[in-house]
Amino acid sequence: MNTEIAAQPNLAKTMHSIIQRIATGPELSKDISLDEARLGMQAILENAVDPVQAAIFFIALRMKRETMDEFKGILDAILQATRRVTAEVDEVVDIADPYDGYNRCLPAAPFLAPLLAELGIPAVCHGLEAVGPKYGVTARHVMRAAGVDVDLDPAAAAARLADPAVGWTYADQSRFCPGLHDLIPLRTKIIKRQAVTTVETQAMPIQGRRKTHLVTGYVHKPYPPIYAMLARHAGFDSALIIRGVEGGVIPSLRQAGKATRYDNHGEEYEIDVDPLAIGIEQTARAVPLPDDLPKIEREDEVAIAVDIQATARAAAAAGLAALKGEKGATYDSLLLCASLIVHHVGKAATFKAASELVRAALDSGRAAARVK
Repeated sequence: MNTEIAAQPNLAKTMHSIIQRIATGPELSKDISLDEARLGMQAILENAVDPVQAAIFFIALRMKRETMDEFKGILDAILQATRRVTAEVDEVVDIADPYDGYNRCLPAAPFLAPLLAELGIPAVCHGLEAVGPKYGVTARHVMRAAGVDVDLDPAAAAARLADPAVGWTYADQSRFCPGLHDLIPLRTKIIKRQAVTTVETQAMPIQGRRKTHLVTGYVHKPYPPIYAMLARHAGFDSALIIRGVEGGVIPSLRQAGKATRYDNHGEEYEIDVDPLAIGIEQTARAVPLPDDLPKIEREDEVAIAVDIQATARAAAAAGLAALKGEKGATYDSLLLCASLIVHHVGKAATFKAASELVRAALDSGRAAARVK
């Protein structure tokens, strides 16, 4: 008898037990352990359970509120299924913008990675084509509109980081975790946010030889300790968790804000973010949508009716112009967020000093040549 096979859990039976406990109403539902959450998510990723059971798993956890151990277990299953590659560089900045994208402003964050690369900081941004609840303009849309290959396998994506003429990459979930990406139709039918939405950005598809730093965003105040906990659990050496517009990594351009950070796997703490401190004076919170963008009809009441491809093209044009030194809201967005990152990873002693490095890189226009 093969003892290894005998030791494998019966995932369908495990899911049956999990659902019996987590889906018994607001007062009787019980939490499950980290290992049980991992096995439940593993069963879903491996198609070992019926899609109806998978949906109940996510909905029941959401209705009773997920525990930290349940989040960790779900993340463990995703990490196990991720095709992770170690790039031939010492440190990597992992930019985890919301996978459901933007629909109220032009996204500038996809251009952070080539800007950081110009500053000698290898960076990766990652995402997917479309997912709820917003179904907005994603990094994949914008990078594709800018002429970037958004379908590289993980090894090819990681190789770009070691190329001194490039130094950054985009990684798509369909390539680095196809089992998770295959759940998008089910997630669409569930409609509401699930635990996957919270943890999927922590998959760390490309890591550095010595350190990997997470940069992600949030809107709602309860999330920084959750994201910090997940980042440490995933193995990120540091994390910068920014209160950003639409939950992204770029803070408001017109008012002081907050971010949370930790370093060397330590405890997180809050920091202030003030655009005025580095000379940014904007009346808009973020890069405004152009007035001439075409509108489309959508049945989803959550999603604002912007034309995805037209908006992505506008964002790509604005991002490339900013990397060439053109002043404006996109330039200021990149300046603000990149300065936070440069200071966070220890490449400048102060936020102000970091901003001087970033501004010089933008004004040189050289980062635009890295978008290829």
